[in-house]
Amino acid sequence: MRPAVVVVDMLVDNLHSGEHTPIGREGMAIVPAIRRVLVQCRASRVPVIYANDSFLPGDALFGGRMKPHALRGTAGADVIPEIAPEPGDHVVPKRRFSAFYKTDLDQTLRTLGVDTVAVAGITTPFCVLATALDALSLDFQAVILEDCSAAHKPEVHEACLGLYRKNALWPLLRVVTSGEFLAELHG
Repeated sequence: MRPAVVVVDMLVDNLHSGEHTPIGREGMAIVPAIRRVLVQCRASRVPVIYANDSFLPGDALFGGRMKPHALRGTAGADVIPEIAPEPGDHVVPKRRFSAFYKTDLDQTLRTLGVDTVAVAGITTPFCVLATALDALSLDFQAVILEDCSAAHKPEVHEACLGLYRKNALWPLLRVVTSGEFLAELHG
């Protein structure tokens, strides 16, 4: 396994401001687990990639219930300081749910020799899942780190992951804890 960790949308507007999304409490609860994964992955030279919402004012997604947030060039579009990128990490701005859609993530992963994408962040049923499924569609193995991902409600997170825990694509698509992922990494 030659993994990379992709941290999705752990941004100031999503988690600290509270006015843009109802996921603040659930998202902040996963920060310690994400931090542990990042520390161990960096120490093991596993690439760390941040895939961040980076919207323009007037984006079509703001035509529904989603309020404008994570506007490109604003402090709200920055990764929260608790898990901020470090030198050597990669940052991929994204305009839609999947970290792969119209970004250079696929090429970046291939350049880094990655074969497995471990996804963490928010939200489980949207950006985390879309990223994992696109990784699989692009012939990477995909791992959703269950304790490093969150939805606006724990029951939504669990229901989403329940669909993929025992699936026909195992082991190409897996749902595991961060401890299980790190044990594989070091084992």
